[in-house]
Amino acid sequence: MTVSFDEKPKETTIKRVVRAVGRFIDFFNEYDSLYITPNYYDLSLMAIYYNYSENYSIRSSEPHKQHIEFVPDSRNRLGVYVSWFIFSVGFSFDFKDSFNNNKTGNQFNFNLYTSKLGLEVMRVSSGNNFRLHKIHGFPLESAASFSRDFSGLNVDTKYVNLYYIFNNRKFSFPAAYNQSTVQRISAGSFITGFSYSTHKFDLDCNELPTVIRDNLNPDMRIDKIRFNDVSLNFGYSYNWVFARNFLANATLSPVIAYKTSKVHNIDAERNKWSNRLALDYAFRVAVVYNNNKYFAGASYQKHSFSFKNGDYNMNNGFGILQVYAGFNFLEKKQYKKKGKH
Repeated sequence: MTVSFDEKPKETTIKRVVRAVGRFIDFFNEYDSLYITPNYYDLSLMAIYYNYSENYSIRSSEPHKQHIEFVPDSRNRLGVYVSWFIFSVGFSFDFKDSFNNNKTGNQFNFNLYTSKLGLEVMRVSSGNNFRLHKIHGFPLESAASFSRDFSGLNVDTKYVNLYYIFNNRKFSFPAAYNQSTVQRISAGSFITGFSYSTHKFDLDCNELPTVIRDNLNPDMRIDKIRFNDVSLNFGYSYNWVFARNFLANATLSPVIAYKTSKVHNIDAERNKWSNRLALDYAFRVAVVYNNNKYFAGASYQKHSFSFKNGDYNMNNGFGILQVYAGFNFLEKKQYKKKGKH
């Protein structure tokens, strides 16, 4: 007599990878279901308007106070994204660049949000569309209202931020900034993180208006600046559920940073290295509607950086505004069976 047993079909490599990714994501997405509702769907489709703005200012006080601010045109993009779990892919285009020859630069963003950890990666390189603003300390009749196109500046910034959320079982950062969960009861949490950024600032002083170029303080006659920023931040974030399916978030994170910089002056004898501690800040706000099927909202975040090298000071920062709307689809099997909604 022969006894045979049916062999279970072997799991494919793709299924094993998907299962492993799912377990990894689940580990970082544990939560209290009384406070947080998970996403009932595997996929989402979102349309988004994206505005990126930045500013750079330089100043010195010897032999007299001078200040120049450089502001590029903001970048306005429209895009469509498809998301699976915590991963998103899509495309966007700059509708202003589509109608003129100005180059607003290049930008890359990658964000990963889980209930416990978050990761933000960004790179921004400038275009040729800066304007001179807020000129002080120069013999100009209308310095306060002075504004002129300027193409003699190139900037490149790389930024990485990794953070941990303490009260991750009751507070959901993704509910405010990734729409992958829904906050049901108001809650807050302390947040701590580590960030690293590099900044390149190349200035062609010959492109400055004659009245400014000929009257620059010696320390303002820069050719290029290179500085690195290693920082620790500790702040607080709060989700306010002010109505069913509605959420407002505010997050503030003071930053203590160790900065190394080198300023290359047109006069090589004035080149300077600097190492110092400084205080910066980052904040963000958001308003979201999410009923687990459809969602819409807006968010804004602002980061600032500063450094001092002798008599020379530089401040720069960037802001990101997002307005979006979308829907989730392809219901997860476990929620089909349980009929949770």
